[in-house]
Amino acid sequence: MRLNARRDRIMELLLEQQRISVEELAQRLGASQETIRRDLTELAARNRLRKFHGGAALPDLAGDGAFRPRMVENLEAKRAIARRAASLFGPAESLFVNGGSTTMTLAAELAQREGLTVITNSVAVAQLCSRGKSGATFLLGGEHRHEAGENLGSMVLQQVAGFAPRHAVLTVDGVGAGGIALSDLARAEIARAMMARATRLTVLADATKFGREPLFHLGPLSRIARLVTDRPPPPKLAEALREAGVEVTLAPAAQAAPGAAFAAWHGGDPPHALQPAPDTDPDPLPHGSPKR
Repeated sequence: MRLNARRDRIMELLLEQQRISVEELAQRLGASQETIRRDLTELAARNRLRKFHGGAALPDLAGDGAFRPRMVENLEAKRAIARRAASLFGPAESLFVNGGSTTMTLAAELAQREGLTVITNSVAVAQLCSRGKSGATFLLGGEHRHEAGENLGSMVLQQVAGFAPRHAVLTVDGVGAGGIALSDLARAEIARAMMARATRLTVLADATKFGREPLFHLGPLSRIARLVTDRPPPPKLAEALREAGVEVTLAPAAQAAPGAAFAAWHGGDPPHALQPAPDTDPDPLPHGSPKR
């Protein structure tokens, strides 16, 4: 395995496991422990991981607060969603990506795709994307919230207004018949600003977010072009999504396989599930169009 590919795989394994030993890395990557130690030293020098005796861990990008436990909640679902979502974007496309455990997982997948431009307020997302093949990564600066690993506030909002990407790719805390929402005001303000400047909105949400109604509303279901999730929505929500014209793309966690993009639902549509989106988007809608 070539040096860059091996180091990319080290970061992928860290994202999955949070921490890993030199011995396990050597076994899984078919390299000597001395080679792995050199890789870890180099990656640590670039602040991509934190070394400890006998292994390495993810850097404290997201602090020690509530975000860290969320990284391991529903991890297989998030990985499946991330892989499927990343496969939907082609070279030369531009994306807003907000902060969150699901979009951090997405960033590791986007890093493997060539020619993408990613604009984000998340330090972790920016670091993961910038180490890969993406064409350019822009980190929006502002007041840094250590526990979330994100930059927030009026400075970020001003910078969002300077971009007009084709896509906004957002993770949310709730998807219900009334729309999508987040549980934090500052993060909701950033998400709304990204939605307003992008042409097409893709929402990433595992099935645990269905039916939740957090406090800060982002927009109605009709604002969403595509929802990528791990399980079919329940009947009432599926009907609401269908009526709103939302494409639902399924990425079943049980079919997760490293390095593979997930096809949408196979074997026939379950009751009330919507048809999955194709791998390529239709022609762009005019900027500012009410249906994104």
